[in-house]
Amino acid sequence: MSAWVGIGRSDIGLVRAMNQDAFVTMDHLGFWAVADGMGGHAGGDVAAQSAIATAAVRAEFFADPLRNGRCTPQDFLRDVMTQAHDAVLERAGLEPRLARMGTTLVALLITAGATPTAHLAHVGDSRGYLFRDGRLAQSTRDHTLIETYLAHGVVTPAAAKTHPDRHVLTKAIGIAHSAEPDHSAYTLAPSDILLLCSDGLTKMLEDADIADIMAHAQGDPHRICDRLIDRALARGGEDNVTVVVIALR
Repeated sequence: MSAWVGIGRSDIGLVRAMNQDAFVTMDHLGFWAVADGMGGHAGGDVAAQSAIATAAVRAEFFADPLRNGRCTPQDFLRDVMTQAHDAVLERAGLEPRLARMGTTLVALLITAGATPTAHLAHVGDSRGYLFRDGRLAQSTRDHTLIETYLAHGVVTPAAAKTHPDRHVLTKAIGIAHSAEPDHSAYTLAPSDILLLCSDGLTKMLEDADIADIMAHAQGDPHRICDRLIDRALARGGEDNVTVVVIALR
């Protein structure tokens, strides 16, 4: 019987002294997530690991209620994101050196049935993508200053690519008292491939590069993971890079 399977890989890159990314793959639940600790801040690795560990625990907790119809996919993801946020805040409150730590978090839940559906929640600039029929579409919108500028027509898309504020987050897990996630959902086709990634990938590769790699990997998640990270490193590997690729196998 076919099932949605996720393959993940994380690399420290060629510049950073520490890997502040984290990810989890929980194929048995149809749940996957990627976190990217805020670079340059003490405890970025702790924030990412805390968020992912908490997300995994909450996903297990909500598995039966979700299967039995006692909660919706939106409830499931809202709890995962909220509890991850609270866990990072609580840990920061216990250790003064971690007071400013935070992380991004993008989480994917696939519900099976007659019409499999992808449910996404995210905070920050770790992204979700859908690759379908040879085309790549971004499923999330970055919570960054540059996205705000673009939405208000302050900068052009061309200028945004090199703007100094392009990586400044407007939302993060563990920062401020609440970080309301964005949610999206869409039905899936059997040939669809989904990608979750930290910005260490998208800093190095344009969407066209990502699409080209996915188009020539014969639908193999392992091959896609390896080629994406290898290409990001070949382009300079300026940040930690993490990818999770999900496909029907």
